Amino acid sequence: MYGRGSLGLIGYVSIAAHIGKSQVLGIIPATITEGNFVGKTVGEELRVPTMQDMIWKMLDNSDAFIVLPGGIGTLEENFQIASWAQLNIHHKPIGLLNVDGFFNKLLSFLDQAGKENFIPHSARYIFISPSTAEELIDKLEDFVYELDTIVAQIDWSKGSNSKKRKLDLSFHL
Repeated sequence: MYGRGSLGLIGYVSIAAHIGKSQVLGIIPATITEGNFVGKTVGEELRVPTMQDMIWKMLDNSDAFIVLPGGIGTLEENFQIASWAQLNIHHKPIGLLNVDGFFNKLLSFLDQAGKENFIPHSARYIFISPSTAEELIDKLEDFVYELDTIVAQIDWSKGSNSKKRKLDLSFHL
């Protein structure tokens, strides 16, 4: 399952998976199918109304996420899925295939954001980031979700958060 079309790195991966007789599901916002923005979808295609719907469908149809080197759209989708993990919406592993250190500066940024208390320490470890596909698959299979104790109090099954909790509004310098 992947997010769109047959162009770029994800296109090559979807084509290779399809040729190898793997089931391939391309989830794509209908608007993007107009024109030739992303190329022809490989395998089965599921058209959805919006980008947000695409990400929800990806969440519904996946056991884990593998993020390949990419651009702004890739990063946006990655961080949306990561923020949902941080908020206890899902417990699925997120792997960054860190080929040739592509994600090193992003990971350094997250480390720095954690050191400066902009993100909780646990949020940094939402991401698994080995440099080879084999190691990534092994780590995804071994992944154990570590739930943040504050976030654990959020109950998304009710449509709104009805649990009362004390917020930590202290300021750290």
